Amino acid sequence: MSTPDYFTAYENLAMTRDDDGVLLVRLHTDGAALTFTGQTHEDLPAALEDIALDRDNTAVVLTGTGDHFVKDIDGPSLGEIFKPAAWEKTRVEGAKVLQRLVELPVPVIGVANGPAVIHSEYLLLADIHIASEQATYGDFPHPAFGITGGDGVQVVWEEVVGTARAKWLLWTGETIDASAALAWGVVSEVVAHDRAVERGLEIARGLAAKPALYRSLQKQTLNRNLRRRILQDVPFGMALEGLTAADLPYQAQA
Repeated sequence: MSTPDYFTAYENLAMTRDDDGVLLVRLHTDGAALTFTGQTHEDLPAALEDIALDRDNTAVVLTGTGDHFVKDIDGPSLGEIFKPAAWEKTRVEGAKVLQRLVELPVPVIGVANGPAVIHSEYLLLADIHIASEQATYGDFPHPAFGITGGDGVQVVWEEVVGTARAKWLLWTGETIDASAALAWGVVSEVVAHDRAVERGLEIARGLAAKPALYRSLQKQTLNRNLRRRILQDVPFGMALEGLTAADLPYQAQA
């Protein structure tokens, strides 16, 4: 099986594929834990489209590098999000990431290899979600930046844990640990830290062995409601988020 060009096309995505067609996608910055940037935000929807169109992929394992999934962000690299044209770029990219995650024609195994306090919804959108015992979950950037969490984090958390728990998590900026995530139904399993990625790969190989049509149609069947919520509610949420982003320069002058 040849190595596609897109495996090395994205600076924050390291991709390898085994003989079963299981694609391991690791978020990273220079080979270490990821610092989320505007480039990451731009590349993710394009990378997911490449993955979807490659019929040699039978399953995907999405994880981070080192000891966290995503806990650091470079805010200025996101650009002038307080300006409508810049925010529209962000809005389109953000919506496409969520849509493409739920529409990939293969199962996705999310592995939280540590704190997931930025874009935790990527993991929650996985078809099966495994957590390291060191994993934590929350929403750091929206409360920290003073902008509304409307980019899908609100939709996905509400669907997974219910309205009351989602509102508590997203209002307070608090985090939950892996054991609480298991109790809330956020994750399917909690495993030893050094076993998390390998456990994700084990599950992915089992699903990869199933018929291709089954994998594709099962994905559509089980993600129907999530896909509807994303299409219906994320545009409105991101419009409100854009309004609070537009207010940032005035807040700075106050």
